[in-house]
Amino acid sequence: MVNSIKIYKNFQIKKNHRGSIILIGNFDGVHLGHQKLFSLAKKYKKKYRVKIGVLTFEPMPKMFFDSTLKNFRISSLNQKISLLKKQSVDFIITKKFNKEFSKTKSIKFINQIICKKLNPKFIFVSNNFKFGNKREGNVSQLVQYETSNNYKIIKPQPLLINKKIVSSSLIRNFLKNGKLKKVNKFLNRKWSIEGRVQKGKQLGKKIGFPTANIDIKNYVLAKPGVYVIRALRHNSTKYIRGIANLGYRPTFNGKKILLEVHLFNFYGNLYNKYLTVEFLNFIRKEKKFKNIDQLKKQIKVDLKIAKKIK
Repeated sequence: MVNSIKIYKNFQIKKNHRGSIILIGNFDGVHLGHQKLFSLAKKYKKKYRVKIGVLTFEPMPKMFFDSTLKNFRISSLNQKISLLKKQSVDFIITKKFNKEFSKTKSIKFINQIICKKLNPKFIFVSNNFKFGNKREGNVSQLVQYETSNNYKIIKPQPLLINKKIVSSSLIRNFLKNGKLKKVNKFLNRKWSIEGRVQKGKQLGKKIGFPTANIDIKNYVLAKPGVYVIRALRHNSTKYIRGIANLGYRPTFNGKKILLEVHLFNFYGNLYNKYLTVEFLNFIRKEKKFKNIDQLKKQIKVDLKIAKKIK
């Protein structure tokens, strides 16, 4: 059962949330490495009878500072909150990251924000955590102020799988290279994109394969190609299997990245509805066909392959 959770947009937290465990980070994807961190936090929660809070930033600082980083996220903010709920978190602070906040001096962040407003008992951070104006603050500085501010820094060891540190960066790399099995293993679930179905040019319908089109917005662009998927409609618990093309639709000279989802044995209207699309298997990379007939022939082959995959 998922616990009820308080979401804050600023540092004005309730009195009963002060003196908690605070985990600071992006937590993009809430992968196995993050899950290990939360498992440790739960042990502290039980031992010291304190609550668990997460401090995260929107937009992600890396995306704020680099406007060219359009397709970067493993999970949306909504997905991240849902995933954090499953980690027995009691509250989440999603602080808006803007120009003004980015100029906060590291010492002010420690004294005025962390200590005065949050007053945590424990702070969980990764060893490479940087904060404050021009990333001037680091874990050593946080440790330096432990005694005077009455908190304890916890720096858990990163999770290693096959001698690789499980990180959001590594998972983004796997996605870009079509290594979906590794992605799903490191996330401990199926990677998914959620979004509203848009009305497109109905090109799929015209060639006999109607699709639900979803703008992937700022999700990381996984390897363009054809995937076996399953989809979940908003407020439904029934998954529908299908096939999806993620990419630019080169046969139609497409310029915009689009996720086109064809659901098996589904005849309803999905326009303007929310869909969560889970990626199960990578079939083939995106290809430009000489004509529509060649494309239709290949889609039939893709469908046969997709239906055989369990």
